Amino acid sequence: MNYSEIAFSDASKRFQERYGSRASYARMEQYKITDGLTESEVDFISHQDNFYMATIGESGFPYIQFRGGPKGFLKVLDEQTLGFIDFGGNKQYISVGNLATNNKISLFLLDQAAKARLKIYAEAEVLEIEGNEQLFDKLNLEGYKFKPERIIVLNVKAYDWNCPQHITERYTLEEIRDEFMAQHEYINKLRAEVAGLKKRLGE
Repeated sequence: MNYSEIAFSDASKRFQERYGSRASYARMEQYKITDGLTESEVDFISHQDNFYMATIGESGFPYIQFRGGPKGFLKVLDEQTLGFIDFGGNKQYISVGNLATNNKISLFLLDQAAKARLKIYAEAEVLEIEGNEQLFDKLNLEGYKFKPERIIVLNVKAYDWNCPQHITERYTLEEIRDEFMAQHEYINKLRAEVAGLKKRLGE
């Protein structure tokens, strides 16, 4: 499905018309149709260690939850399906409770270092681990400590990339450490070369 078909309400379109963007978005609605996730989305998702997930409660209010884990904990099962293990947490069960009455869901994946963000609309299926052991094995995370409570499968309906405007660049400790380590190794290499030159010159 085209992302804008879901995202753009009649009211949104009126604002677009008012502020001069309606013509370009109308073309997007007509032509920008993607049949499943492409290699770009799959690669991006596989490198993320967090995302934001929005559900709708019976009150009509949205609820946004932060989800974190090791890189790739949100897994691409195929070009139209994502899945992840629902970790045990504070036991409020707001998101899973919302999904019991409305399975529509929105994900927001943000990579601040790359200044990239991916928005996904999906329909969620909440599964018990018992009886779905084979799927659990596909989603399981080696070397990461967590308490699994259930499985959530997301049937992707549409997605879109946001522009990088106004995204503040931020880096993880791992990314900073890797960068400094490369510099440290380069400095050590230069020191060794200088020491070798001094030795040959008899200093």
